[in-house]
Amino acid sequence: MTARLPHTLRADALDNRERILDAARAVFAREGLDVPMREVARRAGVAPATLYRRFPTKEMLVTEAFAAQMYACRAVVDEGLADPDPWHGFCLVIEKMCELNARDGGFTAALTSRFPHAVDFEARREYALRSIAELARRAKEAGRLRPDFALDDVILVLMANSGIQASSPTGKITASRRFAALAIQAFHANPEASPLPPVARLTPPASVSSG
Repeated sequence: MTARLPHTLRADALDNRERILDAARAVFAREGLDVPMREVARRAGVAPATLYRRFPTKEMLVTEAFAAQMYACRAVVDEGLADPDPWHGFCLVIEKMCELNARDGGFTAALTSRFPHAVDFEARREYALRSIAELARRAKEAGRLRPDFALDDVILVLMANSGIQASSPTGKITASRRFAALAIQAFHANPEASPLPPVARLTPPASVSSG
C-alpha cells in the first residue's frame, strides 16, 4: 500500500493542476484577467494554498493557462508569413486569430497584456506581433493593405471580436468570421463589395432604461 501512495499523490496533484488551468481559462475568458486568484481556486474546487503552491503568481497561471493558444497563434502567423501572397497571408492571420479568440475569449487579454517576468511567454507574444507587423509591411508594399494601417488596428479588431455575444459557441464563431470579413474589407487599400460569411444569431444587449 505504501508503495502505491507516491503515485496516488502525483495523480492527485496532476488532477488539481488541470482543474486549476481549466478553471482559469474559463474564468479569464468570461471575466478578464483581473479575477482574483482566490476566485480561480474556488472555481477549480481547490484550496487557495493549493493554487499558490502550483502557481505562485498570476503571471505564471495566465502564461501556463494560455500556453497552447500562444503556440497556436505562432502557427497562424507562420502560416501567414509563408504565403507567397502577402495580402492573402494577412487575411488568413486576421481570420484565424479572430476564430482562435472566439474559441478562447481570454486569449486576447493574454496577448495584449505584458508579463515581463514570464520570459518564454513574452518572447512568443513579441514574435507574434513582430510577424504580423512584417506581414502588414509586405501587404502594404504590394499595394493591397491601406497605407495608414497600424499594428494597433489588429489589437483593436481582436478586442472588439472578444466582445461578441451569441446564443451558442457555434454562433459566436459564425459571428466572428463575419466580423473578420468586415474588418478585412476595411483594411483593404481598395475595398470591394465581396460577399460576407453568414449572419449569426447574436445575444441581444441588455435593455437600456429610457428614463
